[in-house]
Amino acid sequence: MRQAAQKMVRKGATAMLQKAVESTLQQQQKLQEQRMNTPRPAPGTPPGGMRDLNPAPDYTSAKAPASSAATPANAKAEAETIAAAMDDARPICKTAAEPAPTAEPAPAAEQATAATAPNPAINPAAYAQDMLEKMGIKIDLTASFERGIDLGTLRHPGTATPPPPLPAGARFERGSYANHAGSRNYKLFIPSSYRGQPMPLLVMLHGCTQNPDDFATGTQMNQVAEEAGCLVVYPEQTAGANQSKCWNWFNAIDQQRGQGEPSIIAGIAEQIGNDYAVNPQQVYVAGLSAGGAMAVIVGTLYPELFAAVGVHSGLPFASATDLPSALSAMKRGASNAPRAGNGSRPIIVFHGDSDTTVNPRNGEQVIAQQLDHLDADPDVQSGAVPNGYRYTQTTHTGADGAPLGEHWVVHGAGHAWSGGSEHGSYTDSRGPDASREMLRFFRTVS
Repeated sequence: MRQAAQKMVRKGATAMLQKAVESTLQQQQKLQEQRMNTPRPAPGTPPGGMRDLNPAPDYTSAKAPASSAATPANAKAEAETIAAAMDDARPICKTAAEPAPTAEPAPAAEQATAATAPNPAINPAAYAQDMLEKMGIKIDLTASFERGIDLGTLRHPGTATPPPPLPAGARFERGSYANHAGSRNYKLFIPSSYRGQPMPLLVMLHGCTQNPDDFATGTQMNQVAEEAGCLVVYPEQTAGANQSKCWNWFNAIDQQRGQGEPSIIAGIAEQIGNDYAVNPQQVYVAGLSAGGAMAVIVGTLYPELFAAVGVHSGLPFASATDLPSALSAMKRGASNAPRAGNGSRPIIVFHGDSDTTVNPRNGEQVIAQQLDHLDADPDVQSGAVPNGYRYTQTTHTGADGAPLGEHWVVHGAGHAWSGGSEHGSYTDSRGPDASREMLRFFRTVS
């Protein structure tokens, strides 16, 4: 049964990647001709025709010039390809009653045309293989998804169970926010102890294919926040902004203050602060995978708003600005990520050293990037979860003893939230409790 499940994973994930590559092929020639002549948007400039960020009803964006390379179609094609790659380790793509889709064979005439056409006009799988090899990424698309995943602990969102009941008096309410860059819904957890007194606020950014309910269930952050007396808000990415609901950490427009998704996420935090009693010195942001990469971006761009950052299986700030650099960073680590500078915030990072979706080197680079300008003194400790994984915890403190960062390497863990509940997706209960450790770290830096 395990082999059958793994075969289903391989077929479904391969079909997903092929579909994304087909979209990329349609735009390839334009991207090659136009990308080299398209400068990165300067900070503070409007996004123009970069892509539709699900704009608010009363917002009208300026039309981009017809010659712009950063068209919505191009950006969407890149986003779909990167989302498929970030999602390639999903353990269960469909239930047994709903088999994974397979690519339909091309008609004979099309196959003959593809066989005689010059490169790169070859079939999608061959093109993807060639592209990855040229980038130095050694991966066999016919066998790369058979990775011995523990099907008993990792779950796809489609298999997640309903969230547990809320504690008596607690609330989990829906809300929405809109600005010039677009609109997003969110869910806000309000602990039962809230009576209008100032509380900490944690912004939690889900990973690809997830949603607020699934992420809250898997991380169990609401239960931890109930005990700690903390508000937790879960912004929700839309399928319109990214087909797999990934936060667009790899787009240049989403790496600028006052632009794109960072402005929306920061705006949600500010809106919660206006609507509820929030301690302005205790506002934090954390996330998983694409959400972890976006948490780094938001924390870097808005250091006056966020007191600390939590990253699980994420990537450094500005580690990619297009499709090739995003795939390369995920598989090999970032090659040209800038240093965060004096605006960096205290940070806690979790990463499994068996993560085959986002290379564990990225966790090391996140810490190095954020602590580059600081005189941090590291202290290394090791431990183990009873009947679970071993881990290495490196704590970085300043000369005055103030905590600057923590790096947790979970030995044997893959692309999953450490210590999470099996009732949510992309979790592994055998690791240290990342949710509790993050809130504990946040309290020490406030």
